[in-house]
Amino acid sequence: MDDQTLQERIGTVAGKREFLVQLLERPNLGTLRVDVNQALEELDELLEEYERAFPSAS
Repeated sequence: MDDQTLQERIGTVAGKREFLVQLLERPNLGTLRVDVNQALEELDELLEEYERAFPSAS
């Protein structure tokens, strides 16, 4: 996979973060709130690792 493709895919994944944040704000989420919160934490970790591994790409 070339750098451009990887950067585009990371951008797509990063774009999904806002959806998770909006989902977390819903009052009727119930026990899924734990899963959504975990997904946000893992997504943030993934993006941080990407930035550490490819600092010039950010």
